[in-house]
Amino acid sequence: MNFSDNDTLIENLISGNEKAYMFLLDTYHRRLNAYALTLVNDPAQAQDIVQNVFLKIWKSRKKLKKQFSIQSFLYKSVYNEFINNYQKNKAMMLLQQKYIESLGDVVEETDENILERMIKVVNTEIKNLPPKCQKVFILSKKEGLTNIEISEHLNVSIKTVEAQITKAFGILREKLGKKYGMIMFLIFGSETKGLAK
Repeated sequence: MNFSDNDTLIENLISGNEKAYMFLLDTYHRRLNAYALTLVNDPAQAQDIVQNVFLKIWKSRKKLKKQFSIQSFLYKSVYNEFINNYQKNKAMMLLQQKYIESLGDVVEETDENILERMIKVVNTEIKNLPPKCQKVFILSKKEGLTNIEISEHLNVSIKTVEAQITKAFGILREKLGKKYGMIMFLIFGSETKGLAK
């Protein structure tokens, strides 16, 4: 089958043909990664953007239309993902600023590098999580995938994903305690399973 024909490729993607999806990955992954690098100048972030684009295309493949140029659609999707990430990061920076201003109310230390040090401690503990637990946690909290997307990506049940995320928070809460609850909120948002209690 000639997947290099735009209409054929889209038709097979819509019908869920995995060979068409693999062709899409093989053909465009490297060049999309290079394009994402020009936007973010960070290899890991560029890789995340491209990975998210491919995951979303597969998940929403039934919405594709034959009149799309798949190449243009992919590049536009990478750009949109970059903008979404930028806006999320900007919102997080504003949230961090708000909490940094009230940091003295929560933590008695006054060292100006305290935020960086606390984040470093949190990241170290994440690296110490059991491998499967760590992988699910990072996909959820750092890459922003939903539980359904993670279950499809890792080929495990949604209950397994939920259990691993709960387990990760339990371990982190035990290791970090009350003092790090606010930093966990800053890094991962509100779903900290009572970490600040």
